Amino acid sequence: MAMSRSLMAIPCATWLLGAGMAAAASDYPTVVVVDYVYGCMKANGETRPALESCSCSIDVIASIVPYRRYETAATFRSLGLQSGEAGVLFRQSAPAKSAIGELRRAQAEADVRCF
Repeated sequence: MAMSRSLMAIPCATWLLGAGMAAAASDYPTVVVVDYVYGCMKANGETRPALESCSCSIDVIASIVPYRRYETAATFRSLGLQSGEAGVLFRQSAPAKSAIGELRRAQAEADVRCF
């Protein structure tokens, strides 16, 4: 009886440890999570291991960067792709550099943990 209780405690503890990352990712809209994983898989291969690594990656990012900051950084990054003076504000302003830098650091941490 004691043996079966201790064996049941292992999956429960594992689930509780993973709940922190899952809770952080749940703050992100599903479409954002899926879009990230889809793009990540396109870049890293459309395989089951890539799916697992990419899913892990967005979970790590979500645990570090609140969704509002993620959205801000993604917007600056997207608008910064415009050529010429139109994109300069979105590439070189202090808020853009700060938001994009924070996202890059989170992505680097996700790469270390997940790939």
